[in-house]
Amino acid sequence: MSKTDTTDTTDAPDASSAPGDEAAGADLSTAPREETPGGPTLGVVGWVRWFWRQLTSMRVALILLFLLSLGAVPGSLIPQSSADEMKVADFKRAHETLTPLYEKLQLFDVYSSVWFSAIYILLFVSLIGCIVPRTWQFVGQLRGLPPGAPKRLTRLPAHTTWRTEAAPEEVREAALAVLKGRRFRARTAGDAVAAEKGYLREAGNLLFHLALIVMLVAFAWGQLFKSEGGKLVVEGDGFSNTLTQYDDFKSGSQFGVDELEPFNFTLDSFTGTYEKSGPQRGTPRTFEAAVTYTRGDGTDKKAVIRVNEPLKIGDSKVYLIAHGYAPVVTVKDGRGKIVYRGAVPLLPIDNNITSTGAIKVMDGYRDKNGDKEQLGFKAFFVPTFAGAGKGSMFSQFPALDFPVMALTGYHGNLRVDSGLPQNVYQLDTSKMTQFKVDGGTGVAQRMRPGETMTLPDGAGSITFEKDIKEWASFQVSQQPGNGLALSGAVAAIAGLTGSLFIQRRRIWVRAVRGEDGTTVVEMAGLGRSESAKLPEELADLAVALTARAPQAPEPAEAEAEASEGVEK
Repeated sequence: MSKTDTTDTTDAPDASSAPGDEAAGADLSTAPREETPGGPTLGVVGWVRWFWRQLTSMRVALILLFLLSLGAVPGSLIPQSSADEMKVADFKRAHETLTPLYEKLQLFDVYSSVWFSAIYILLFVSLIGCIVPRTWQFVGQLRGLPPGAPKRLTRLPAHTTWRTEAAPEEVREAALAVLKGRRFRARTAGDAVAAEKGYLREAGNLLFHLALIVMLVAFAWGQLFKSEGGKLVVEGDGFSNTLTQYDDFKSGSQFGVDELEPFNFTLDSFTGTYEKSGPQRGTPRTFEAAVTYTRGDGTDKKAVIRVNEPLKIGDSKVYLIAHGYAPVVTVKDGRGKIVYRGAVPLLPIDNNITSTGAIKVMDGYRDKNGDKEQLGFKAFFVPTFAGAGKGSMFSQFPALDFPVMALTGYHGNLRVDSGLPQNVYQLDTSKMTQFKVDGGTGVAQRMRPGETMTLPDGAGSITFEKDIKEWASFQVSQQPGNGLALSGAVAAIAGLTGSLFIQRRRIWVRAVRGEDGTTVVEMAGLGRSESAKLPEELADLAVALTARAPQAPEPAEAEAEASEGVEK
């Protein structure tokens, strides 16, 4: 009743009543109470309890889970500093207007941001606050007994009844045996048998919530203690799992360098084969790296690393993630002295492994006057050249069918001694002068393996050797929470399956003596949610019980049988 409704005047105390009577009348009155100005006050403890009840409710848990999923969206769309700082820098240069806003919202560091961590922690607390009381409640249900039968079983949605000549005690004993044989928890309560089944539904529900907590813990553990680094290795070269050997390395805030797994490996060879015809021409068919690795015990072992088949060494996994070519070049000065010789890894720019890079001669070179100088070459390499006059210089196929390399030379200062970090695959020509060459375009020259480009004015030469090596890029990672996360995911699926497909239901069987001396059997079932299987299960149980307590003939049939016996 709302406050605007009128109330019966008989509920109000009489004016001549004593003060005590007025108080008693006020307590018994059905009229709405007049609230004090300002409304009720909960107090600090009351507000804390209210906040805790809201936080541990299922509604808030689902909202927080949704917010966590929503918060992960910008982490997958916007470059993250923890994953690739170069992409973040490129994004900032391309979006100068959005960058200040994104930085304030911590969108370049979503997973370590204050707002994402707050959602994460609140969800963690909400799940724990939801699970603990429900667990105790579930334990109490397991220790308790099935509730007694309602007075009128025929009012339940699934029920049946029949009459039998068996005694009520015999029917109840038979019902108890049948229900226990079907794995019901059953007991005799008065004139009825009460049984219950489907406790695994709540167990599955609790398992699902516990699995969510396990996955949250695994995610946090993995983020705090993970490490991940990349290394490009040319055939014949090796790698040792130390921080200084990595090309790039990132780790969690709690990861220590001394936790790196002690091992090293050498790239013996890389094998790559490709589809030569058809719509999938150029698609890799064989993509594997043969390595020799050594653990802390010093024993050499052979292994082959393939895509999605990493090498497992202790807690570390070595993944094969990329491949390219490393042409071998020899650089000589004007006096014929070799100042540089080695394989130069070049980075692919398309699926056919058209590659670019830089060759830097930093030490040992002197010009024709004997002065120290540095050389640099921009390299453009194609493993399968289409041929002169047949379009632009891009590779037609990933394999080394017709390798060609174009070189553009510079001399001067590479600026590698300035103290500023430099990309090894790019050439800084701000303090360098370009060579003019006789062949090619006058500044660049295409070369086949075994050919030499002579630098002008006695500056020396560079030879493209016939030996073309291949390189492979590896990712070495330690992710301590992966196994725990997988276990949590499997447990979550199992728990969700149980909570969705197992039904909690109760069965009652009442057996009482009727007025005609036969036993009246009433049988009914009730589920926590509507299910078409409950009537079927009840019918199956009824059939099993009638086999032990057969249905008695109807009174008319009994009289007919009796009269036939008298006549005989």
